[in-house]
Amino acid sequence: LITQSTMELLPNDCLEHILSFTCPQEVCKFSLISSIMHSMADSDVVWEKFLPLNYQEIVSRLVEPFSCSSSKKELFVTLCKPQLIDDGTKMFSIEKKTCKICYLLSAKELSIAWGDNPLCWSWKPVQGSRFLEAAELITVNWAYGLDFAPSEVSIVTENKVEKRKAYLYHKEENELKMETLFYGNRMETLRMVQDEEDNEGISYPSKREDGWMEIKIGEFFSGKGNEDVKMCLREVGHRLKGGLILEGIEIRPKNV
Repeated sequence: LITQSTMELLPNDCLEHILSFTCPQEVCKFSLISSIMHSMADSDVVWEKFLPLNYQEIVSRLVEPFSCSSSKKELFVTLCKPQLIDDGTKMFSIEKKTCKICYLLSAKELSIAWGDNPLCWSWKPVQGSRFLEAAELITVNWAYGLDFAPSEVSIVTENKVEKRKAYLYHKEENELKMETLFYGNRMETLRMVQDEEDNEGISYPSKREDGWMEIKIGEFFSGKGNEDVKMCLREVGHRLKGGLILEGIEIRPKNV
C-alpha cells in the first residue's frame, strides 16, 4: 500500500513518471494532496505526455502565437480551447478528458462543387461562425431544396466504405414542409414515405451547443499510419435547391 508519505519519499523523476501515466483530471487531484505533489503535478514532464506528439508543429501553426516561456500545462489548457491554425482555415483542439485531438476544417478547405461560381455559392462572413467566411448556397427555390429529400453522406477509407442518407433539415420542420406539398389521398403516400425513411435509419441534423446544426457523416478508425479519409455529402437526384450555409467539417473522437 502506497501512502502519501511514501509517495513523497520517491525521487521527483519517479513521481513525474508515475503521474504521466494518469490523466489530466487525476493529476489535478494529486496536486491537492500536498505542496510537494502540487509541484510535481505542474511539471512539464507530466503535462508534455498529455500533448500530441507533434504539438510543437501545432504551436507553429497557431494564428495567435503562444509564448515559448509558458509551461506545458498552460499549453495544454490553451489547446483544450479551439484554436485557429493555418491562417485561420482550420481549428485545432484537444479533448481534455481523453487527450485526443479534434479538427474543424472550414468550408474553404473543402472541395465544393461549383464552389468558385458566384452564381451558385456566396462566400461571406456569417454571425456565429468561427471562420472569416462561410459558404452559402444561393437560394433558387426554398420549398424544393435540400430540405425536401435526403442527401447521401459517405466516408471512405482504405479498408471501409460507409454510406447513409441524411436530411439537412430538422425532422419536424421537414415534415411540415412536405405536408404542404401533399393533399387529399396523397397524405397517405407521405406517411408511407416517412415510415419507410424511419425504417432505413435516415438521420436528421442535431443542434450543437454553439447554435449550429450538424449531421453525422460517419465513423472511421485512426490507426498509427497515415491514411487518406474521404468524406462526402451529395444530393440524391436533381432538384432546385438553396439556402444551405456550410461552415465546415469537424473531425473529433467518438462520443465527444
